[in-house]
Amino acid sequence: MPHFRLETNVSKSKVTPEILKKISTAVAKTLGKPESYVVVTIVPDQLMHWDGDDKPCGTATLMSIGSLGVEQNKKHAAVLYPLLKKELGIPDDRLYITFSDQSSSNVGYSGTTFQTILG
Repeated sequence: MPHFRLETNVSKSKVTPEILKKISTAVAKTLGKPESYVVVTIVPDQLMHWDGDDKPCGTATLMSIGSLGVEQNKKHAAVLYPLLKKELGIPDDRLYITFSDQSSSNVGYSGTTFQTILG
């Protein structure tokens, strides 16, 4: 159920399957969720400007059912920012991450919602 989505002006050629796997593993670990439910979406080659220039930057959303909150989000940020800087060259001060805590009734899966699946 966790979904990490990054929109960035970084080139598609820099987004490898290995990077997607590293992000997926990091998201699963930091949220304490099975990686089998984690979805990572990177939307590269976006026309983006931050502070008036087109150096690497991005906006991201981390959605999860639970495992998000004031203190937890600081932990998640501490995991994700260095990873995205190392792997994609996006500096910490050129990336926003929005944390979205969804109720189980608002996330569909396999023809139902997680409220039905999780009880």
